[in-house]
Amino acid sequence: MSNNERYSWLGWLFYFIVFEVVVFLGLQWLLSGMGMSNQYQAENTIVPNWVKSVIFILLYILCLLFVVMLVSSFVPSKHRGQLMRWVYLALLGMVVMLFFIF
Repeated sequence: MSNNERYSWLGWLFYFIVFEVVVFLGLQWLLSGMGMSNQYQAENTIVPNWVKSVIFILLYILCLLFVVMLVSSFVPSKHRGQLMRWVYLALLGMVVMLFFIF
């Protein structure tokens, strides 16, 4: 990997981390009134938290699809194959974010 490729990869990693942080904080703020943070109580907490999880997943995927369409329109066609690597990494990140949202 040449220096130019390494800096390009680090630049895309920076944008990826910014995207993940902005989407997480935005969805956390948007969904802050949903669900129950105290899982250990007498009332049933499964349904409210399930609804919060499903809405988080749907909104996250919607944001991801929007960004993928936006980025793929600006990236040259020879580099579009590399975009899927970031999409898969974002989907793995979504699973991790679900643990932190509660």
